[in-house]
Amino acid sequence: MQYDINIYGKVYRIDLKKARTPEHPDCWTCRLDNRELIVDAIQLGPNALSIVLNGKSFEVRREYLTEGQRIFIRGSQYDVALQDTRSLKTKKRAREDTAGPLKLTAAMPGKVVRVLANEGDTLKAGMGIVVVEAMKMQNELRSPKDGRLKQLLAREGMNVNAGDVLAVLE
Repeated sequence: MQYDINIYGKVYRIDLKKARTPEHPDCWTCRLDNRELIVDAIQLGPNALSIVLNGKSFEVRREYLTEGQRIFIRGSQYDVALQDTRSLKTKKRAREDTAGPLKLTAAMPGKVVRVLANEGDTLKAGMGIVVVEAMKMQNELRSPKDGRLKQLLAREGMNVNAGDVLAVLE
């Protein structure tokens, strides 16, 4: 299986193959940036995995967002978009993502605690726009592509609901 993983605007190509052996029934061969890794993975629940990589154990949790997913690894979080490279739907979405204005929305209810950019700013993919605090965690909403911040609807101290448009990027 081949996937493109977009993490804060940087795209990684990953190839996964089941490498089942009698000693390691849950192993995968993972090729990332021309490096091959053997990953032992056990599903802990519907959105959680236990992964052993190079003798180190990691618990990985996944949370679905309006756009993409959020991955939690060892106290750090990553907003990711996973795309199956064989999917026609993915190819169509990739073309659409580069054209026209893009509305950035709140992933969950919370409060805007910091505004990091101003209307009219030129942003690079991955640059922070606003920070929303939800469930005692601060989540930075970042630009998914290079562009100009056309409209900033978020204000510091503002309460937001899941799906509220916080900024428009063009």
